Amino acid sequence: MLFLPNDESSKLLAMANSRAVHLEVADDHAVSDEDEPMRRFLAGQPPVDPDNYPTSWRQWEDLVAETTARGVAVQRIRVVTEPLTDYIRFLHAISGRNEQYGEDIRWLPRHTVDPAEYTTDEWWLLDDDILAWTLFDSAGDFVGFAVTRDPVEVVRAIGVRDRLWVKAVRHSDYVPETIG
Repeated sequence: MLFLPNDESSKLLAMANSRAVHLEVADDHAVSDEDEPMRRFLAGQPPVDPDNYPTSWRQWEDLVAETTARGVAVQRIRVVTEPLTDYIRFLHAISGRNEQYGEDIRWLPRHTVDPAEYTTDEWWLLDDDILAWTLFDSAGDFVGFAVTRDPVEVVRAIGVRDRLWVKAVRHSDYVPETIG
């Protein structure tokens, strides 16, 4: 297993030749570069302040644009609890921007899928032969990936991806359940 630290995370998508799928299952993360955009969102303001745009967001957008320009499909499945937490509502509000740079984002309400059909880990699956678990520190910040080519783990992730992708709803079509 290889540890790929956060500051080298662009190397992960460079390993993909045709498809990179990200599974997200947590209803909350405490990612420090999202604090101000999240505060703005909860205050009813646009999450993104053009004068204070998070550097890591621009880096991600550039990486996705470069990756999709190489012909790699960048896809994301978010398994979410409805009604959505504030954090997931925030992610939903900003996901259109991610799609502008080439990501295909899908949403899957947790109550519509059997818990046995997915994992509680978040990960990336690249080209059906590389699995990279997403790692966070105790404060919730992303620290890197644990990367493996273990065929047992990769096949398990392929099964999860294939079961969930067909059930998940395109971002543009997803209308989250709201309270009341």
